[in-house]
Amino acid sequence: MVALLKNIKGAIAHWWSEFTLQTRLMAAATLAVSLIMSSLTFWAVNTIQLDARLHDTRFGQDLGLLLASNVTPLVAENNLTEVARFSQRFYNSTSNIRYLLYADRDGRLFFGLPFWDSEVQTSLSIERRIQLPENYITSSQIPLVRQHKTPDGEVTDVFVPLIDDNKYLGVLAIGINPNPTVVTSSNLTRDVTLAVFVSIWSMVILGGVFNALAITQPIKELLAGVKSIAAGNFKQRIDLPLSGELGELICSFNDMAERLENYDEQNIEELTAEKAKLETLVSTIADGAILLDTDLNIILVNPNARRMFDWDGESVVGKNVLRYVPPPLQVKLTRPLYEIVQGKFSPSDGASIYEFRITLTEPVKRTVRILLTTVLSHRATGENALCLDCLHDANDTCVVPERPLAQECVLYEHHIKPNLENAKIGNLKGIAITVQDITREVELNEAKSQFISNVSHELRTPLFNIKGFIETLYEYGEELSDVERRDFLETANHETDRLTRLVNDVLDLSRLESSRTYHLDAVYVGQLIEQTLRTYQLNAKDKGIELRQEIEADLPKIWGHYDLLLQVLTNLVGNSLKFTESQGKVMIRAYCPQSNKKVVRIEVADTGIGIDTEDQATIFDRFYRVENRVHTLEGTGLGLSIVRNIIDKHNSCVQLVSEVGVGTTFWFDLALYEEAIESEPVSPLEPVYGGSPINS
Repeated sequence: MVALLKNIKGAIAHWWSEFTLQTRLMAAATLAVSLIMSSLTFWAVNTIQLDARLHDTRFGQDLGLLLASNVTPLVAENNLTEVARFSQRFYNSTSNIRYLLYADRDGRLFFGLPFWDSEVQTSLSIERRIQLPENYITSSQIPLVRQHKTPDGEVTDVFVPLIDDNKYLGVLAIGINPNPTVVTSSNLTRDVTLAVFVSIWSMVILGGVFNALAITQPIKELLAGVKSIAAGNFKQRIDLPLSGELGELICSFNDMAERLENYDEQNIEELTAEKAKLETLVSTIADGAILLDTDLNIILVNPNARRMFDWDGESVVGKNVLRYVPPPLQVKLTRPLYEIVQGKFSPSDGASIYEFRITLTEPVKRTVRILLTTVLSHRATGENALCLDCLHDANDTCVVPERPLAQECVLYEHHIKPNLENAKIGNLKGIAITVQDITREVELNEAKSQFISNVSHELRTPLFNIKGFIETLYEYGEELSDVERRDFLETANHETDRLTRLVNDVLDLSRLESSRTYHLDAVYVGQLIEQTLRTYQLNAKDKGIELRQEIEADLPKIWGHYDLLLQVLTNLVGNSLKFTESQGKVMIRAYCPQSNKKVVRIEVADTGIGIDTEDQATIFDRFYRVENRVHTLEGTGLGLSIVRNIIDKHNSCVQLVSEVGVGTTFWFDLALYEEAIESEPVSPLEPVYGGSPINS
């Protein structure tokens, strides 16, 4: 039972909670009005009943006094027959009398109507007595009146003492029925009041149920649909079988939702296309690009930025950028980023805070330039516009043809009008970080500086020597012997050749790195090697170095440029002789490797000092000189760079194997003439080292 009551209470509470405040106030007002009306009705009924009771009391008193005055003498004479006859006539003539009872001074009944004397005496063989009220006074002439409830209604009891000559003879008890008209009216009024009260609340309950089912429920559905639409769910629909105004409202809502869905799909397609364009553009730019929000969280990052900071495979979007950049860059970025966010700097303030250069060691060593650009948003008209490129007219319409419906401009630093106060700049929407990898630029600058230093040194030394010897010959030529003059001229000639070699190397490298096209033709490898040996044979003999060749018999012609390949062999053999001590060996080999019979492999091997592993990766770079690390042999650092460029022109690549103190072998593959003719253009070859050590 308790559980049932709790369930009912919970259901009522849930039902009540679904009503709106207006419905609750209306229910409370209805309850108050119905209670007031019911109270007034019950007050009127009670007033009527009180008036009827007062009327019955007065009527009973008068009737009792009238009857008592007539029967008292008869009772005193003990003429009970006459008393009975008179009482019978009196009882029959008055319909309001319920009963008449006569009792003696001891309370014993001796006569009653509608009871006769014999019935009174013999009923149930019990002596009937009348129980008088406690406040009944026998000597009083005033009747005692009381009411008691019966199944037929409230009966008024009137007790009239029978007194004759101040002698108490007994009591006359008369029962008066209520006034049937008053009772009927009172009952009718009460019944009507209850019926009205029940009807009102029945109507209220039915109205509430109808309101909940027919009005409130559709309105709730509409409210939920509107909230769903506001949240961006344009697929929301309401399916209720209603007609009239609510039905039209629901149909209009569904039509609106369908239009919004179509509009949203179109916008999403356009935005997706624009986003794809922007993301493609950002992802293809060579620089790293990072977009931050005002909390310094990453919104967008392109692949180049991920590669530079080794973010591949990491989910950095939505994370604070300072947690993921390398520590040196974090130190540099922290202060300017927070100052920009806090509005302490505008784009016109110290430009150094928005651009700086830093060298990173992780994940690889590189030098980067960091550019910080604030992304601002504003909406202004007329002279208050901040943007140089985009201006709104009086109707808030952008005058730029590409953006006729734009209501907000996104500004970067270079778009903002100069000399603006900070208050006019607008709201900061984000920060764009551009990361430019300038490692190559720095290396080129360093190489250029090194080249200028080397060339200056190389040029200054021969020029100084030439100038010194020529001045000596000019001033003291007649005083010098023929041998001394010849030595001076020989030295000047040697320095001139040295200067010519330097200039020629620079010109050769510049020509090779240009877009100049070289005509390739059939070349005999043996002829190249023979000419190279003739060139350096005397030099090798003077240094005590054994210079020899090893050429495979019946070696086919190759596809190449004779002069360029001769320069390659000349540079490689010259380097080998330069870095090989006396009693060493320099070997030139040419053969078809077993792994690929379609190429000819050329090797230049020596027993020189060798090249450190750390130098092998940069030995072919321009202006790089190993002699700077080992000793002070002269050179420009351009020879091997020229070799690499020439071999690249032949669609191949030069390789090396070296060990410090053992020697070095340079080698490359060249395509056969017949094969190149059949398969033009020739693709770069992947060489496989197949040479043997020169000491074997």
